[in-house]
Amino acid sequence: MSVFAPALFQGPSLAKPETPKVRSTVNTEQFPESLQPVLRAFRIDFKPLTPPSPIRLLFATIVAMAGSLLADWLLVKLGTHVFPSTRGFVHFQFDDYARLTIIGVAIACAGWPLVTTLTSQPRRLFLQAAVAITIVLLAPDAYIWHNGASGKAVFVLIWMHVAIAIVTYNSLVHLAPVGRTRRRQRARHAR
Repeated sequence: MSVFAPALFQGPSLAKPETPKVRSTVNTEQFPESLQPVLRAFRIDFKPLTPPSPIRLLFATIVAMAGSLLADWLLVKLGTHVFPSTRGFVHFQFDDYARLTIIGVAIACAGWPLVTTLTSQPRRLFLQAAVAITIVLLAPDAYIWHNGASGKAVFVLIWMHVAIAIVTYNSLVHLAPVGRTRRRQRARHAR
């Protein structure tokens, strides 16, 4: 008889099986040497902070959408007042810019919790991303200007992009702030 035979006849064990302790944390050393300077430049350290609460994130998203739509509306009103020749410009119709604004703000709001998982300094990375994305989103404005749209109207569109970025960034980082680092919170709860 085998040494393991008695264990077979003992029935199910009531003791919890040991779960292996797997470290699932990501650190910057796991990335190729060539990416290290990029990770350092953007302060991506994979030391996440506690993400914003879902309720605060929802509230910040609503404020960002409403604030961005209000800023767009005000800029269109101001733009058509200062530049009367831009009245009737197709991209100044509320339904035209509202749809694109809501989509863009929703994507930015979904990105905020993601950024909090990448760095211990999420506000800085999120600001850098907001600036870069705003610059990229100026390409369609340049395209429609190149194709004959009024330079004055495109000027107002550019300010609409900038206003959306400012409103969205501030809504998220101030109304849906991140908390302590997860390690600090675990240590605090362990006490």
